[in-house]
Amino acid sequence: MRKTYLLLFLFSLTCSFAQKEQDDLRELIHAEMKSASNLMAVAVNPNTLNYDVTYHKLEFTIDPEVYFVSGKVTTTYTALANMNSVTFDLAVEMTVTSVKKNAVDLVFTQNSSNELVITLPSTQTTGTSATVEIIYSGAPPSGGFGSFAATTHNGSPVLWTLSEPFGARDWWPCKQDLNDKINNIDVFITAPSQYVAVSNGVEQSQVINGLTKTTHFQHNYPIPAYLICMAATDYTVYTQTAGTAPNTYPIVNYIYPENFNTTVQSQLNQTPLILDFYSNLFEIYPFHNEKYGHAQFGWSGGMEHTTVSFMNNFSRGLIAHEMGHQWFGDKITCGTWKDIWLNEGFATYMASLVIENFDGTVAFVADKTNMINSITSQTGGAVYLTDAEATNVGRVFSTRLTYNKGAMVLNMLRLKLGDTNFFQAMRNYLADANLAYKYALTADLKSHMEAVYGSSLTEFFNDWIFNQGYPTYSITAQNWGVGQAKLTVSQIQSDASVSYFEMPLPIRFTGAGGQVFDIVIDNTTNNHLFIVSVPFSITGVQFDPKKDIISKNNTVTLSNDFFELEKAIEVYPNPAVNELHVQMPTNISVEKIILFNNLGQKVLETTALDFSLTALSAGILYVQIQTSQGTFHKKIIKN
Repeated sequence: MRKTYLLLFLFSLTCSFAQKEQDDLRELIHAEMKSASNLMAVAVNPNTLNYDVTYHKLEFTIDPEVYFVSGKVTTTYTALANMNSVTFDLAVEMTVTSVKKNAVDLVFTQNSSNELVITLPSTQTTGTSATVEIIYSGAPPSGGFGSFAATTHNGSPVLWTLSEPFGARDWWPCKQDLNDKINNIDVFITAPSQYVAVSNGVEQSQVINGLTKTTHFQHNYPIPAYLICMAATDYTVYTQTAGTAPNTYPIVNYIYPENFNTTVQSQLNQTPLILDFYSNLFEIYPFHNEKYGHAQFGWSGGMEHTTVSFMNNFSRGLIAHEMGHQWFGDKITCGTWKDIWLNEGFATYMASLVIENFDGTVAFVADKTNMINSITSQTGGAVYLTDAEATNVGRVFSTRLTYNKGAMVLNMLRLKLGDTNFFQAMRNYLADANLAYKYALTADLKSHMEAVYGSSLTEFFNDWIFNQGYPTYSITAQNWGVGQAKLTVSQIQSDASVSYFEMPLPIRFTGAGGQVFDIVIDNTTNNHLFIVSVPFSITGVQFDPKKDIISKNNTVTLSNDFFELEKAIEVYPNPAVNELHVQMPTNISVEKIILFNNLGQKVLETTALDFSLTALSAGILYVQIQTSQGTFHKKIIKN
């Protein structure tokens, strides 16, 4: 789902596609953030942790003209511990009139904690399954993003639901925490016969009974409660096909009739193209055995209900974002609201990949620039949420942090790992049997990234995901001998939670006659010095030309200092502890390096440019560097 603050662009986008989609994103997120003032402390209900839901039969009776729902929910579950009662999440405003097990009435209570507590006739032992039937009705409370709505479009009644993050309990008895997915569901929607009903999965039948019609949908993939949906109005149905034979599947679109025109059809015709793009980049659409589609609804945003995204409009950016959730959010769902970026940051970046691949580099750079400007509009804020933040709808769906910073962190992981490794890690993550159609935490993604990268990413995740802020870089460049340049990189941080943001940094050198040379340097320390090979004399230098790094107010200086061979030979770090590195121009060869102590005694001799000092005593050391172009002397301190 997408959300935003009302932000002004900090510069004009050079690509109309990128500008339009950024406008849509801001409007979308602004609408969703209207409920940011609601603090909803329902991250985990401990009273629902003792059972696993395996099946729901959901039977709803509605009339889009009336803000009301009557339902019968039949739930099969398995006990994870011995149970004398079973608890469901259900808003206190809803009235339960009957609970049965095996056609026998059970005792139940509804409490002020929005729970339905059912007393079982006898102890249900661990590992056994049971089925309970709940009959209820009522006018759902207004909460979250408006979890249940009955309104109009062009004078016609429409009813729709949107349960993310905490609204499923508002309109049906469920287990809504992020700790359980229902194996499969059947949904029966009974409404006046003139309306078209929508829900997850594949439509099985329509049965008309006088003035009403019951539409049956079946969904056979695991699904969390908040992604279960329904809608009904006088939809026009527009069907397309996606995939490549023999793996084709339908795209079923439910559109308000007054909006169904050639423009909307042209917009919807982007859907199979984006589905194919995502399938080729990652894996086949995760629910290809059923359908994909859209249902128009009256809320200024989009919601990635599994197999059918509810949409306010059909801009390409919105289609791309909500579709991206089918992989990241619906197939693999964030395991806590603290990990919401695994849903929203991913979908945001997938929409950016559409810009990159459909519109080109200029538009992609413009899109990333807008995200960076949003992220750095404030000095603090982490991608990963605290426990307290995870109960605040506004913070959970922060444009700046959950969406934009989450997306740009993925972009930086892509830079750090390289395209081949990054996309392979993403495919491995999606294919992990322990995560697929289940839940994931940030640590699960980190493990997959590290497995492909071949090294720890703890520093990266600490800097960019768990801690706050961003860096401001100061870079000095200088011609440094024939075919070389010297770079010095320093940094300040916007937030004290990070001592130094370590990151590969893209640098672009320019020369006379339009010469361009790009490099990436691995910056890990402050005042980091690099001597790099450049095939021309540099006349200009640019930091991060493709806007791949979260940063702000960077300065780049091209020094005109005259090159001196003595200065070109660097010994670092100084002071040194365990290791010493000697750096020199590539057109000079080392013959011998000798270290003397303060008494003039030789304490080490080597021909290596990188060597250990652990065997040497602390104090002042004199370094004699014998090269093909003379002998040079340096002084260091050994700690």
